[in-house]
Amino acid sequence: MSRDPYDILGVKRDAPQKDIQTAYRKLAKKLHPDLNPGDKQAEDKFKEVSAAYGVLGDEEKRARFDRGEIDGSGAEKPPRSYYRDYAANEGQRGPYRNTGGFADFGDADDVFSSFFSRRGGGRSGMKGQDRHYSMEVDFLDAINGTKKQISLPDGPALDVQIPPGTKDGQTLRLRGKGEPGFGGGAAGDALIEVHVRPHRFFTRDGDDIRLELPISLTEAVLGGKVRVPTPSGAVTVTLQPNSNTGKVLRLKGKGVPVRGKENGDAYVSLKIVLPEAADPELTAFVSDWQAGKTQDPRKTMGE
Repeated sequence: MSRDPYDILGVKRDAPQKDIQTAYRKLAKKLHPDLNPGDKQAEDKFKEVSAAYGVLGDEEKRARFDRGEIDGSGAEKPPRSYYRDYAANEGQRGPYRNTGGFADFGDADDVFSSFFSRRGGGRSGMKGQDRHYSMEVDFLDAINGTKKQISLPDGPALDVQIPPGTKDGQTLRLRGKGEPGFGGGAAGDALIEVHVRPHRFFTRDGDDIRLELPISLTEAVLGGKVRVPTPSGAVTVTLQPNSNTGKVLRLKGKGVPVRGKENGDAYVSLKIVLPEAADPELTAFVSDWQAGKTQDPRKTMGE
């Protein structure tokens, strides 16, 4: 059995329509789910208050409730055996008409009225709450973009489009995939926070990509062509002779894709790597290399 809407709104049975509207607005502001995120009790009370106002906020429905023709939810009651008061009450109907729910908020001159904007046909409803999720993606999937599926604990799996250039901590919005709305309102959205796994040699620097490229002593001294990995695929780069550790090569456009702009760049830092096992020929050469003995690579560091 539904509760008495007068009790729900906290007004007397002979209260004027203005007092009913004021009571509803006061309770709605206090209980609205957007102001009480995650509070199921407040959401249930808000629905109850809205349903009560749907009856009492409409003078015709209120009169029918007072006559016992409908219950507190607005549902029809079985006809009574007699209606001695019907004719008298019939003439008391005023010209006021209200679509119920949140219509009165259309004229409210405050920020809160934005929660109750009218939707097609004069009906108003409240948008469902958003749902929050998180997911992990590989570094290259975040850079290049991909489609992933996320399994929800309380519903079906969702296909999530990861846009190219997605950042760690970025939130993706899937419209209409949240909590269902009520009173004709639209469903909420699914908000998915993306966590990007680190890559073993790429790092992101804004819209640029940085990596350290190992090269052999022969490649460093003589130069030559080497293959350099980038997020969009390996490219061939020509090293100049005598390329030293720490030298940085810029690969234009081989960084992060940026919507509406040029891609970022890839910056490649060279690092000379000697063979893991000692090479007798190399050892003998360096032992007899006089220029190598006089070189001081730390002279700029001072004593």
